[in-house]
Amino acid sequence: MNGAESLARTLLASGVDTCFANPGTSEMHFVAALDQVPGMRCVLGLAETVVTGCADGYGRMAAKPAATLMHCGPGLANGLANLHNARRAFTPVVNVVGDHATYHRPFDAPLTADTEALARTVSQWVRTSATSLRVGPDGAAAVQAALSAPGQVASLILPADTAWGEGSGVASALPVPERSLVAPDVLARIARLLRNGARSLIFLSNQALSERGLLAARRVADASGADLLTNTQIPRMARGRGRVPVDRLPYPVDSAVKVLAGYQQVLLVASKPPTAFFAYPGKPSLLSPVDALVDVLARPEQDAVAALEALADELGAPRQVVLGSGGGLPEVRAGRFDPVAFAQTLAALLPEECVVVEDAVTSGRALFPPSFQAAPHDWLQITGGAIGHGFPCATGAAVACPGRKVVCLQADGAGMYALPALWTQAREQLDVINVVFANRIYKILQGELLNVGATPGPTSTALFDLARPALDWVKIAQGHGVEAAQARTLEQFADLFRAACKRRGPFLIEFLIEG
Repeated sequence: MNGAESLARTLLASGVDTCFANPGTSEMHFVAALDQVPGMRCVLGLAETVVTGCADGYGRMAAKPAATLMHCGPGLANGLANLHNARRAFTPVVNVVGDHATYHRPFDAPLTADTEALARTVSQWVRTSATSLRVGPDGAAAVQAALSAPGQVASLILPADTAWGEGSGVASALPVPERSLVAPDVLARIARLLRNGARSLIFLSNQALSERGLLAARRVADASGADLLTNTQIPRMARGRGRVPVDRLPYPVDSAVKVLAGYQQVLLVASKPPTAFFAYPGKPSLLSPVDALVDVLARPEQDAVAALEALADELGAPRQVVLGSGGGLPEVRAGRFDPVAFAQTLAALLPEECVVVEDAVTSGRALFPPSFQAAPHDWLQITGGAIGHGFPCATGAAVACPGRKVVCLQADGAGMYALPALWTQAREQLDVINVVFANRIYKILQGELLNVGATPGPTSTALFDLARPALDWVKIAQGHGVEAAQARTLEQFADLFRAACKRRGPFLIEFLIEG
């Protein structure tokens, strides 16, 4: 058994049974080993940014890592953007990155790179296997690291000679440490703060946005009078009817400051303090009132759900949460695209237990409130701000959840970053409805130009224009093997979406936004 086969078998023994791959010459022994090792599902991505985005979507929904297989430092570099998103989402991922044979590296061949340095920019754990005898144990350690709370990106670099050399056999799966519990004195301190009469905000993220975490947070809020809010971008959130409705902090700095104004205490649960996405002249980086007390109930690596439940008990909150009706059910609207009308229409159409992946940028700003009353679903977002996440994340989520419809909401400019994910959807016949918002402009950059205090001119206007030539998303999708159609009105969109829900396999709806 060579090192590559020992790694493949070790990954399976450690529970990793899916590999998103874009291999090259240095990885051929690992590819050959996969022929000898039944049980590993291998999914081809035509670009590394697709491979890593798929692994992110898969890990968020499966709650376990997929492996990626990438070619040397430049291949890893191509995948860094979506590994950045995965790191921000605390997604478990195991990267297997091939490299030159150890004796070949001193000759500085064209693909020679500082692969470890590249990996460290997005990974919490990095290791290069020194010999073929280390590959199996290193693989088990990589899985252990990926699964360690709160979820990590682990990158194992595999020089070619460690893959073809004699391995040490299959390494046993390593134990994964339990999440640490919040100390009793921290729970008591936060309970005292919530009893002091100050206006309080509980700021939630990550594990706290699970259905159980949201219920516990609502118990705390009901008992204390505190409000609940989450980050602008969320890794995964249980949403829809029967789930606790918690809104997002707005993206624009002025709107976020207005929402947070008046809070005297901000209590963090698996989250960082509310922070502006960018710096703007004359505007704050931290968005809470400057005189507000900021304290931490649970760090991301701690058991935030247990902490919320214990805090609710400490406050004497009833164990049963009564959720109001939240108003009437959303309805399909008519007419041309409007962000609010579209959000209401989508909320009315979402199928039961679907997975929504959002990389809609400006077209998606109104999506959240109407979908509180949609059918129960999970919502995934682009946590690191590296756009082009939607198509591959949805692809990986569909691999992880074959029995659930996946709805991908993708801005057109951002969608061009990872187009080959559509090909993977077609190849694997994944059940994804892709909705592309075709406003034919980098609209968010128009707004950012004004936000930083700059004056628009002909050059900046041209740099944001996607209409010369116009992208034809129907033809683009069909060229990747995905059926597609265009909608110009909400009625047309609703008809296409309903039809797509009744079929299996990938479909793309280009919603042309005019005017």
